[in-house]
Amino acid sequence: MSPTQAANSSTRDLYRQTRRAAILGLIVAISLGVAKLLGGWFGHSLALLSDSANSLGDAFSSISILGALWWAEQPADSVHPYGHSRIESIVASYVALFLIGSGICVGYEAICSWNILEPAPEWYTVVIALVCIVVNEALFRYSLSVARSTGSKSVEASAWDKRLDVFASLVVLLGLGVTLCAGPTWHVVDHIAALIVGGVILYTGGSLFWGSLQDLMDRQASPEVLAGIRRTALTVPGVCGVDKLHVRKAGLEYFVDIHIEVDPGISVTEGHTIGHAVKDRLVSEITGVRDVLVHIEPFTNHDVENRSASRR
Repeated sequence: MSPTQAANSSTRDLYRQTRRAAILGLIVAISLGVAKLLGGWFGHSLALLSDSANSLGDAFSSISILGALWWAEQPADSVHPYGHSRIESIVASYVALFLIGSGICVGYEAICSWNILEPAPEWYTVVIALVCIVVNEALFRYSLSVARSTGSKSVEASAWDKRLDVFASLVVLLGLGVTLCAGPTWHVVDHIAALIVGGVILYTGGSLFWGSLQDLMDRQASPEVLAGIRRTALTVPGVCGVDKLHVRKAGLEYFVDIHIEVDPGISVTEGHTIGHAVKDRLVSEITGVRDVLVHIEPFTNHDVENRSASRR
């Protein structure tokens, strides 16, 4: 198998894992969202009803991620020579704006209905909140492991969104518990819980929007990714050093610009061969690397210069 074929297989596996996590997230989000919606409506809990907006927002996010992944996997063409992988970050930014809007609506509703006295919540609203905590915590752990293995920012954001959902459900559970024990006169606790849930949704949307915006602005890759690329390039025979290294992330994939240093005494053909070897190794060994642009520079180490002089 050639380095390009190996890289394509590795990239397809990244997309497959990410799709699986998004599909599972979609199923769970719709199930919990509907349960919270019905439980909050018939069980007289504004906090649980508000939390349903969070879960249904997660469902919208998962649908968007699935669509973005399908689009991102489309091959490069004459109009998009770098491929379509950046669509994941674009979709993530729109999902973030949707979450921000949802958080504002939830907070507005909680404030507007602050002084409206409603019946005490039903007992089964507590059961729904408890189930949501357990399911979202399990999904958080699974999604985070997928995000770490694939490098998917959208899945990572979705994973931490699940952890925030756990926190939101805990707040809802606390509010329901107080209202059930103290009676409807303590209904304000349910509204406070709804207000906190709105704040959680706002924070999640803001964080996701900022992260996707940074990716769209070609933020440098993480230090761990840079160190791995530098270390791998230095294992190629003929590479004496790495001068510059710029890595930008587009969706699940990386585009690498690397300046390698070689013995100044070698021929252009030899330098060209070393450059291709660096590209092939990075594409085949670093998961998610889509393309590499290699620039050759002379290495100025005195030992190398002496060895070149002795050969002449």
